[in-house]
Amino acid sequence: MEHLVWELNPVMVSFMGLTVHWYGVLFAIAITAGFQVMKRIYIKEQLDVESLDNLLIYCVIGIIVGARLAHCVFYDPGYYFSHPLKILAIWEGGLASHGGGLGAILALYYYQRKVKLPFLFLLDRLAIATAIFGFFVRIANFANSEILGEPTTLPWGVIFARVDMLPRHPAQLYEALAYLTIFIGLYALYQLTQIKQRYGALFGVFLVSVFSARIGIESLKVSQAAYTETFLSAGQWLSLPFLAVGIILLILAYRKAPANERA
Repeated sequence: MEHLVWELNPVMVSFMGLTVHWYGVLFAIAITAGFQVMKRIYIKEQLDVESLDNLLIYCVIGIIVGARLAHCVFYDPGYYFSHPLKILAIWEGGLASHGGGLGAILALYYYQRKVKLPFLFLLDRLAIATAIFGFFVRIANFANSEILGEPTTLPWGVIFARVDMLPRHPAQLYEALAYLTIFIGLYALYQLTQIKQRYGALFGVFLVSVFSARIGIESLKVSQAAYTETFLSAGQWLSLPFLAVGIILLILAYRKAPANERA
């Protein structure tokens, strides 16, 4: 059985010394998509749309810094502690989504203190935008032939010719599909139900669904850690606290009255 052979050149275009990579283009699309979702929500709720420019800047910085530090500390600490200046070499690759998520949360906290909106209120809405952001980032990973799956004989296995000629689980696409489904679900809940009045509930649903998917899909990935993993992968261990926080947020959100019913 023939498998899809994926050998896309990571360079989208190169002209007069300027090189544009598919990863960079798709990452920019991810940011734009998330921003547009937040803009629609702000317009719907009659919030200050202009303040979103600041949120965008804070989140981009938080995501990149958080993702880079998490990769260095949790996936290859020996190398980066021995070569600390390499932590700054983001162009060489190495971003961990768990750290990016924490960076975005810290950026939102900084933003929240300026706009004076409830933190959980903002987290709920940012969760929707983050899901579509994650979809495009995983498509970027697929385009870049990175975050590979384990070899498989399944008919939808993909041969990443830039790496080897083994059919592998397209783990990036599994995650992309999961995030797209979660985005559609969260947006539908936001638009069609009153869950948005229970601050923290949408973010709780986001955490539980995203990190349940991550824990499952991580078992199909090639190890990304530079050390020997036991029992669970580094990505699975890092997902467990987020999953637990999501469950706690859902419990707390439904133990108190909705925001529109409080005195």
